Parts: sequence; C-alpha cells; structure tokens
Amino acid sequence: MNLPKLNLPEMNLRGRRFVYQFAASFAFLAILIGHAAGLYNLGFLAKLDATIYDYKLNRYMVNAMDDRVVIVDIDEKSLQEVGRWPWPRDKMARLTGNLFQQYGVASVGYDIIFAEPDQSSGLPVLERLATRELAGEAGFAAMLGQLRPRLDYDAKLGEALASGPSVLGYYFNFAKGAETTNADGLTAPLLDCAELHRVGVHPQAGEAYSANLPRLQAKAATAGFFNMEADFDGVARRMPLLIEHQGKCYGSLPLLTTQQAMGSGVPAIRPANGQQPPALDLDGLAIPMDAQARAMVPYRPPGAFEYVSAARVLDGSAEAAKLEGRAVLIGSTAPGIMDLRVTPVAKVFPGVEIHANMISGILDGAIKWEPVSAHWIEIAVVLLAGLAMALLLPFAAPMWASLATLLTAAGLIGTDLQLWQHWNVHMPVATPLVAVLGLFVINMSYGFFVEARSKAQITRLFGQYVPHELVDEMAKDPERYSLRGESRVMTVLFSDIVGFTSISEKLEASQLADMLNAYLSHMTKLVQESRGTIDKYIGDAIMAFWGAPMSDDRHARDAVLTAIAMQTSLAELNPVLEKNGWPPVRIGVGVNTGRMSVGNMGSEFRMAYTVMADAVNLASRLEGLTRQYGSLVLVGEDTKAACPDLAFMTVDKVRVKGKQVPVTIYEPLGVAAEVPKERLDEAAGFEAALADYLARGWDAAEAKLKALNVRHPCKLYEVYLGRIAHFREDPPPADWDGAYTFTTK
Repeated sequence: MNLPKLNLPEMNLRGRRFVYQFAASFAFLAILIGHAAGLYNLGFLAKLDATIYDYKLNRYMVNAMDDRVVIVDIDEKSLQEVGRWPWPRDKMARLTGNLFQQYGVASVGYDIIFAEPDQSSGLPVLERLATRELAGEAGFAAMLGQLRPRLDYDAKLGEALASGPSVLGYYFNFAKGAETTNADGLTAPLLDCAELHRVGVHPQAGEAYSANLPRLQAKAATAGFFNMEADFDGVARRMPLLIEHQGKCYGSLPLLTTQQAMGSGVPAIRPANGQQPPALDLDGLAIPMDAQARAMVPYRPPGAFEYVSAARVLDGSAEAAKLEGRAVLIGSTAPGIMDLRVTPVAKVFPGVEIHANMISGILDGAIKWEPVSAHWIEIAVVLLAGLAMALLLPFAAPMWASLATLLTAAGLIGTDLQLWQHWNVHMPVATPLVAVLGLFVINMSYGFFVEARSKAQITRLFGQYVPHELVDEMAKDPERYSLRGESRVMTVLFSDIVGFTSISEKLEASQLADMLNAYLSHMTKLVQESRGTIDKYIGDAIMAFWGAPMSDDRHARDAVLTAIAMQTSLAELNPVLEKNGWPPVRIGVGVNTGRMSVGNMGSEFRMAYTVMADAVNLASRLEGLTRQYGSLVLVGEDTKAACPDLAFMTVDKVRVKGKQVPVTIYEPLGVAAEVPKERLDEAAGFEAALADYLARGWDAAEAKLKALNVRHPCKLYEVYLGRIAHFREDPPPADWDGAYTFTTK
C-alpha cells in the first residue's frame, strides 16, 4: 500500500492560519456574547435589533381601522370655532358631559392635565372684591352667591367628570429633586408594588408628579399617567404600564381607560409561566410586561382610529354611531399644542394615538412579549451557530461558506418571523445574525478588520458630531481623540429663530418638520464648514462648539465668523423658504469663550458628546439678549479678546440672570480690514455716546444717539434713549457701575 506523503510545512501553515482565524472568530463571539449578556452595550447591535423590530411591526401589523377607540381631537378647526387653548373649563365640562350623556361613551381618558384653577370666568376677581373693596356689601355678597354656581367652571367640570367613567391624565417627574404639583391630587394607587416585586417586576420610580386639581380628581373615576418612554434612538416602542412612587404602583392612562371602558376591577398579577413573562390580567385579557413593567406598543398604521373634532362634540353634531360605547381619548393634533413622537410607523406621530394603540392592543390581546430567558436563548444560539461556523468556515471553499452562511441566516430570520406572527413573541435576533455574517466576513477577509479598526472606531465615536473630512483627519492619529471628559478653553454658539412659536402655529406638523429640516441643514453646513461641532438641536435652536474634539487655536474667531455667516446667509435661505410657502425667519446668535468641560456626558440610558460650564450658560443668555437690543449677534468679553483682527462694537455692560458680576457684551462687525468705513464710523459714534451715558452725561449721550438714529434707525439706539429718559426722572444711585440687570433669561 502506498501512503500519501505528508507536507509538514504546508500543514503547519494551514494549522497556524486556522488557529489565528479561530481565535479571531472566538474573540468576536465573546464580544457579542458580552453584549447579549448585558455586560456592555454595542450600539450598532441595539440599532440593528431596533430596525428588525420595526420591520416586523410594520410588515405584520393589523392594517385596519379599530372603531372601539375614538380620539376626540382638539384640532385647528376646534380652536378656530371655540377659541385658543386652553379652553375655559365650562367648555371642557360641556365636552365631557356631552360624551357621557348624549353620546354614551364607555370611558373618557384625558391626554391633558388640569393643574391650575380656572380663572377665565372672572370668579376669582369677584371673590377678591367680596373680601376686600366690597367687603360688607350685602347686595354684592348676595349677587355673588347667586352667580358663583354659574361662574365656578372647575365645579362644572367636576360634575361632568362624575357623570361617567372619566380618567384624568397626569405625569411623573423622574429628575432628582423634582417638586410635586398638587400633592393632594394624586389618584389612589392601582397596585401594591410589593406584589410586583415578588414576581420580578420593578417599575421605574417617579421622584415627584404633576397632578390635577384635587377637587377635579375627587370627582373623576380615576387617573392615569401619560408618561411616554423612548428607546435609545428616540423611537417610542415600549410604554410603561406602571410607575412606582413611594412603594405604590400607579397605572398608565391607556391601561386605566381600558379598565374603565370594560368596567373591570383591579388587574390581577400573573407571574411568569415558563418563557411567558409576568402579565397584568384585566378580566381575562393578559397584558405581558417586561421587568420594568413596560409593554410593547402594538401599533396600527397612522389614521387607524376615528378622529372626531371636539367642536362637533361640543355643538352636538358629531355622529353618535361613531362614539357610543367607545373608549374615548381627548387629545390634540393642533400645531403648537400637539404632543409629537417618533414611532416605528411614522416619524411624526401624535402622542394621543400611541395611547389609542395601547388600548387597542390590550383589547385584542395582541401585546408582543420577549421570553423570560431571551438573553440566555440569544447567547445559546450565538454559541452553537457561531462555534459551528468558526470550525467550518476556515476549511470551506468560498461558495460553500457563502451557502452555509445564507442558510443559517435564513433559518434564524424565518424562525424569528414565525414566532412574531403566530405566537406574539419578539426575539432579539440581531446578535445571532451578526455572529453568522460577521464570522463569514472575518474568515473570508482575514485581516481586513485589523487594518481598518482604528478608522472605524474613530468614525463611530465622532462621525455623528463633526464633518466627515475631520473624521478622516482624526483617523490618521486616533490615539489623540476620545469621548472622555476633559477641560478646555473653547467657544460655544447658540442660535434661535425669533418668534418660532407663532411660526409653528401657522404650519401643519409636516410643513413645520420640513421647514426645520431645511433651516437646520443650511445652518449646520455653515457650522461644519468652519470646523465646528454640532452639540444638539433644541427644537429650532442650535448649539455648537469649536475647539473639540479637534484642537483649534482660532476657535473664537471661527465661531464669530460662523455667527455672522449664519445671519448673512438668511438672504439666501429665506427666498427658498418663501418659495415653499413657509415664512421667512430671523435668528439671534450668542457666542462666548471660556473654560469648559467637554466629553461624553449623560446617564446609563443615553450619552451625548457635549460641553458644560458657566461660559456655556452665558452664551445661551447672550442669544436671548439679542432680542432686547435688536442685535443680530452678541459675544462676550473673552471672545472679543481672542479675535484681535475682527472689529466689534460695544453694546452694553449687563448682569444676566443667575450672575452677579457684570459682563461687557459686543456685536461683531466682521474682519476689521473688510468692514466698510461707514459702519466703523457708526460704531465709533455709538461707543462715544455710550461713554457719555456711562459718565451720566445724559444730554451729550442723547444728542449723539438721536443723530445716529436719524441716519441709521435701530432698536439699540431706542433702548438707550429710553434709559436716558428714565434716568432723568429717576437717576441711578451714586455707586452705579453702568451695568443693566436682566431678571429673565
């Protein structure tokens, strides 16, 4: 028998390659298992899991109207007919009374809160007159006694609430040190939390709450919190059923609205059963929840619920067939007062419709759930499938390796879809899928990740904050950059649209979103072109900073020139906005320089790369002061000092809210060599007037300001002329330092 010759060097080479590939594969699996075990969080896996969840939800959701739940909408039409929000309580009383008495609804849940007494009737004024100016006037007291029942709108609302199963809304505050509003207005707890703790459920604990007026709560059947919880990416997928406060557990608005509509008692607590998680039992309807007492929202498509205009309910012209016997939620879709959320089914989604989806899902018994041992199942699948592929792939030809990977991935996806569709089970499948696909890539492209790891890491850390070209530059020396907190001298910028509230009231929600996207994109481009870092968007406001993560010796200059560019670019942007039917915008910009803490800050639930310091607060205050002076941009003293080649005009010496030490503020004019002589002369003329003003030379200052105002009328000159007129009548004290004190932000 002729035995084959062994090529030992070749076998050793292949063996070493297998060891290296298997070690890389095992290390990769260990990293994924650590994520699955909850030892740390890999953001891309959480995002992929969320994407898969959203796909399953949209692919298999019930695509039909649910007429069991109706939303009484305080819409634009209602505001036009009834008046601006908030409405007087007698209107809410009539709305509530009509729902119960005329339309015979099953229950009413309020996605609004009545935290303040109603004063629109004038009763509080009459009460004060009766105890002060007209005290002892028997005729007035008698008349007031007759009028009081008609003018006590809160009492009218209370009577209406008592006429049916009404569920008021309130909310919990989770901030440390938060203060409670209407401490006597909290409804009775739904459950004793000790019972939940025994089955492994620990709801989120609220520090304080904002409740309804006690006299209203006493008349309502109950109340439910309308707190909503967003996932790490800002998308609302799960909502709390219960929140703990001082050892007692309180129910959510949709849970209690459903309970009242069904006429059921206190929900029973079902312990975990096999892989089924703990659940609330509402007259036989199981509502599965996770360890934090949250439930997955069983969304239907937008518009799956009947919307009835509140104005039609008020005047009694709504169709009775649409309301009778239904669970009703009162909320709003009117711009300016609408509660908007990002959901898996729509980026702009009314919060009240999320509550409607929860009620619908509870009634259907269609709440999805994760197995109790979901993480252990996930780990087991990663281990079994991963180790099998780690042993197979190093020896498999590319075609067979591709086929094995595709079949394994298809098996995982198919099983997951079957569990979702037929058993209401959601399994986190992203980690096993990434394990299978990642092992394929590692083994087929050995060494690729090692070479590109540094660049991928720096991109993941800073790609969302700074321009791509800066990320590429940072990737050349990644050791210099991290998200860890540090102290640096930097410059921060705040900008805000003037009169944004009035703009938002004039636009539909989708129009407002499109307009903001266009505006923010335009301004963000200017920030990033000057090597700035976008910190965050706060509604229509922009916060940006210079000097991190990359060092910038000219951070103050870059920030000031960006602020000027933002103002001048409005001439280009506003015609585009008007072409789309949107109003033009004006903005105020504040810039300040100082030592700041920069780094990844936040909580274990969400982090953000941001800056914090007193200098940051001052920049925000400066942005607000632009409206006081009619200035486009205002900067602080340190910013001016750091920009010797720029021209500035002194605007004022002020004490902003929260600070005792006055600061001098300036308006930047641009690069000194490029500013027109006329503008420099005007600035010099104003500073001369300001010097007379600070020296109490009212006549000289007034003469200069009036001359300037004739040539170049502006609000700044009017402000100082007004101050001079005031000081002539009421001179400042002898120790006046010239600073003007602002008591508001």
